[in-house]
Amino acid sequence: MAKEKTVGSPSLLNEMVQANRYKRTQGKIARQATLISIWVLISIAAYQLYQQLEAYATIAQYRLHLLLPVVLVVVGFWVAYRLINWPTFADFLIAVEAEMNKVTWPSKAELWRSVIVVIALIFILALLLFAFDLLWITLFKTIGLIPPDPQATAT
Repeated sequence: MAKEKTVGSPSLLNEMVQANRYKRTQGKIARQATLISIWVLISIAAYQLYQQLEAYATIAQYRLHLLLPVVLVVVGFWVAYRLINWPTFADFLIAVEAEMNKVTWPSKAELWRSVIVVIALIFILALLLFAFDLLWITLFKTIGLIPPDPQATAT
């Protein structure tokens, strides 16, 4: 028997030190959207860290106060970039984009009709729940489970 060579994706730790892009022509939109989303989250986290450190910064800590958020952004951007090029994650994003291309999207007119139906249904259900609430409150006040409102009887 011949030994079979197992082909697996390299670990994420091994991927962090490489600069190549995995299947760079496939799944571009899903990968770019994911990368931008992760970058935005990292930027928000770094800004929040900056604000927190600014509140406690003294003259001696001023460089650390600016350095930590910058390091977070640089390292975070690199990790995010390498994450979307990690073969396991990249194959998932490529498959997501392929499935999204199979979806039949509604036309603008169909979308507006659906929006109007949903909003109308929400208002109808809200009115129905309001009516049931009034009915039950009136019934419970009539049979004495809820005491009458003292302000309504004082006037």
